[in-house]
Amino acid sequence: MRFSDFIQRLTSLNALPVHRGRILRAWLSGQALDSGTQRRPAEHFLPLRLRQALPALTAELDGLAHVHSEHPGNDGSRLLIQLADGQMVESVLLPRGGLCVSTQVGCAVGCRFCMTGKSGLLRQVSSMEILAQVVLARRLRPVKKVVFMGMGEPAHNLDNVLEAIDLLGTEGNIGHKNLVFSTVGDPRVFEALPRQRVKPALALSLHTTKASLREHLLPRAPKIAPDALIEMGERYARATDYPIQYQWTLLKGVNDGDDELDAILRLLTGKFCVLNIIPFNSLEGDDYQRPDPERIRHIMQYLHGNGVLTKVRNSAGQDVDAGCGQLRARAVGEGKVVEMRRRRPGQAPAQPVALAMPH
Repeated sequence: MRFSDFIQRLTSLNALPVHRGRILRAWLSGQALDSGTQRRPAEHFLPLRLRQALPALTAELDGLAHVHSEHPGNDGSRLLIQLADGQMVESVLLPRGGLCVSTQVGCAVGCRFCMTGKSGLLRQVSSMEILAQVVLARRLRPVKKVVFMGMGEPAHNLDNVLEAIDLLGTEGNIGHKNLVFSTVGDPRVFEALPRQRVKPALALSLHTTKASLREHLLPRAPKIAPDALIEMGERYARATDYPIQYQWTLLKGVNDGDDELDAILRLLTGKFCVLNIIPFNSLEGDDYQRPDPERIRHIMQYLHGNGVLTKVRNSAGQDVDAGCGQLRARAVGEGKVVEMRRRRPGQAPAQPVALAMPH
C-alpha cells in the first residue's frame, strides 16, 4: 500500500482533509482509527461511509507489518518486524523514547563492518512500511524521536524516507530535529533536504579521514572525500541551525590511530557538529576487532580535550546478540551462509560465529 493509495481510498469514502488528518494522526499515534478527540467522539465527526469502512482499513494497515519477535536488552528492545511479503527488517526501541527504524530490506552500500550489508539489497521499504514500524513501537511505549539508522541506506530510498519524515513531522507529533536522517553521504541528500517542509537532523557516516580507506570500508558509497563530505554537512548544519552528527565506527588497528585523531582535529575543529564514536560490535563478525577500553578512553579524552565534542555510542542490542542485521540473519538462516563463505576450501568447519548461534 502506497501512501497516495491510502489517501485516495479515504477520499473515496467521503473523507475531507480534516477527516483524513484525524485518521492518519490516530494511526500514527498507535490508537484505533475510530478514536475520537476529547471533545468529539468519532461517530459525531467522521462520515458514515468512512466509519463503516474502518474495520477493513484497520485490517489493511495492520497487514503492513507485525512484530515477529521482541528481544529485550539493557539498552532497549530490538524488534524483528515481518512485512506483508514475509521479508523482515529490524527496529530498535532506544532509551528516552527513541526508535531506530529500517528503510530497506538489506543494504547495497556493503560496509565491510556491517552485518546488514553482507546480504546486499533485497528491496525498498515503502513509506507506509516505515511508518508502520513507528506505529508498532508506539503500541508498546511512547516514541518521541525516530532515527533512520536501521537496516538500509536512506539515500537509496529517498522518496519513501522523505515522505515518512514529512508525515512524522507534521501528523506524527515528532519534533523536526528529533527525526534523524542517517546516510553515508549522497549529493541527492544535500540537494533534497534543504527543500523539505520538515528538515531533519543529519547524521553522516564518516568512519575515517582517509579517502582511500573510506572507499575500502564503504565500497559502494558515493566517492566523496571526507573533507568534502564535512563541508557539505557544515553547510546543512548552518542552514538548519542544528549540528551534524558524524558517525565513526571504531575499528582496532584500522581507524583508531593517532594520525586519524590529528586529522579529525584538523577537519572538525570549529565545525557545528558532534562526533559519535561507535566501538565495533564484535558480534557482527570476526573481520574486525573492537579497540581496548583504555584506547577508547584515550581517544575520547584526546578529541574532547582538544575542542571536538565527542560521544561514545555503543551499537544497540549487543547484550542479546542483536546488533543491526543479526536478528534478521538468524531468522532467515543467513548467519550460516556467512560462515560458509568465510571458510577456505578444505578448511574444517569452525565453531559458529556469534551471529549464527541460536538465541
